[in-house]
Amino acid sequence: MAIRFDDIGNRLKAFRLGSGLSADEIANRLGISRTALYRFEKGELAKIETLEKLAELLSVSVPTLLGVERMRQIEESCEHIIVLAGPISYLLASDAFDLALGDILRESIPEALPGRKRALDQVDEIIAVLRQRKDTYRRRQPGIVNLISAIEMEHFLQNGLVGRLGLPENVRRERRALARAEAEHFVTLMQDEPIGVQIGIVPDTLPHASFQLFRQPDRQVLALSPFRLGEQPNIRVGVAMITSAPEALALHEKMAKDLWQRALKGAAAVRLMRSLLERP
Repeated sequence: MAIRFDDIGNRLKAFRLGSGLSADEIANRLGISRTALYRFEKGELAKIETLEKLAELLSVSVPTLLGVERMRQIEESCEHIIVLAGPISYLLASDAFDLALGDILRESIPEALPGRKRALDQVDEIIAVLRQRKDTYRRRQPGIVNLISAIEMEHFLQNGLVGRLGLPENVRRERRALARAEAEHFVTLMQDEPIGVQIGIVPDTLPHASFQLFRQPDRQVLALSPFRLGEQPNIRVGVAMITSAPEALALHEKMAKDLWQRALKGAAAVRLMRSLLERP
């Protein structure tokens, strides 16, 4: 189930009922027949052109419609999460990270990018949904296992919280300070050991693509993503997938178990993080 069209269909139906527009008017705006509209609302497959028009109708981006929003829906009902997501796991990140993230994501968008204005607008949409995800996590507090690569954390501390290379030196100093503060935040989490939060530092290489495993009451879900936050973030390029395929779940559960067994935890993880922070 790479895309849950029933969720998108439900959003479309809710919009139609709340807007006061007739089914014919909505269908005309989407460029489809009324019969096709009803099929879409029931969760049947839609063409990408229809999704683009629907995103415009709902005043959201297609990535928000299909990706970030879907992650929020999954997290609303999950009981446990395993996260491998580069040096920073967003759900555990500090509020200071949140405040800086919008500027860093906008900074990552090239000046000469066609449609740059729309890409900048999408940053605000993505930030809004990310914050909803964090609010949901803090309210529900499902168990979370976070795997962090020591190598990626080292690069993060060296380069700072930057959206691109070539920034002025004074900005780079500020961003390195932000990265250090975020690493300290994770050290505090490891020391305090809040209920339901487990953090492991893997000393060797981790997969470059991030993944998350969600355990819900009635099923498990795997999210695979090339998108990343933190150092040189990427929210525009790549293909993400959400699936409950048994083979994919089994392979990633085994990988997560192996990585967790190799990871440093507790006092050993804190010592490693402190050693990284002490490097010039």
